[in-house]
Amino acid sequence: GAVTAAGKPLAKKLPPERGRAVSVTLPDPEPVDVAPQDIPLDVVYEDSDVIVVNKPKGWWSIRPPPPGRHAGQRPAPPLRGLPLRHRRREAPRHRPPHRPGHQRPDHRRQKRRRPSALAAQLADHTLARTYECLAVGNFRQDSGTVDAPIGRSRSDRKKMAVVAEGRPAVTHWEVLARYPGVTHLRCRLETGRTHQIRVHLAYIGHPILGDTVYGNRKPVPGLTGQCLHATGLRFLHPRTGCPVELTCPRPEEFERMLTKLQKRT
Repeated sequence: GAVTAAGKPLAKKLPPERGRAVSVTLPDPEPVDVAPQDIPLDVVYEDSDVIVVNKPKGWWSIRPPPPGRHAGQRPAPPLRGLPLRHRRREAPRHRPPHRPGHQRPDHRRQKRRRPSALAAQLADHTLARTYECLAVGNFRQDSGTVDAPIGRSRSDRKKMAVVAEGRPAVTHWEVLARYPGVTHLRCRLETGRTHQIRVHLAYIGHPILGDTVYGNRKPVPGLTGQCLHATGLRFLHPRTGCPVELTCPRPEEFERMLTKLQKRT
């Protein structure tokens, strides 16, 4: 009822027509009563400039929130802002009260107003991110690259897909081990598109084991999600310029599935 023409609400699927006058009424944003949460974080690295967190499965860190979620909702709270703000004892600056914790963890404000050094490294590919995953199927080659643009899916706007009009996306992969019907991969990203590894592997016919969005919709016994984990991060410290290289062990669920596959072999 907020979009009308000639005083009457427009149907959602009504195609636009040249010359038709359309009125849109934007409601005032509703305030959200959300306070910083004292939630334990698995901090891999922290100093006065940078904090690196091993994000638990099920936590979202993007803006806007995923469909059906809002800031502070449990059991999957946003990593960006609320737990970090509680840890840093900070209040958001230059943000309206109805958008708490909007600042990015990797865009911590600096005294001199300049672009984030970490964001610049992400743009010029000097920030290296390494992932491990279990992919469905057998790979004939030992390594390869998927270079395919990623954008919103034409059929489902909640999903990403390889589309011609998408943004450039490059994923390098190499085989770590082969098991019956499953391959253990190490992936390195050149770009940082949403769901990039999941989309690229599904695109080449090898979706990630347990990925019910881009792969088989039937859950895998013993898994609560997809077997994908960020195992390595390398960047230049934004203040000192010194290289920082971090590793993060695979989660227990990932290890249990590896053990199960090894026993089958």
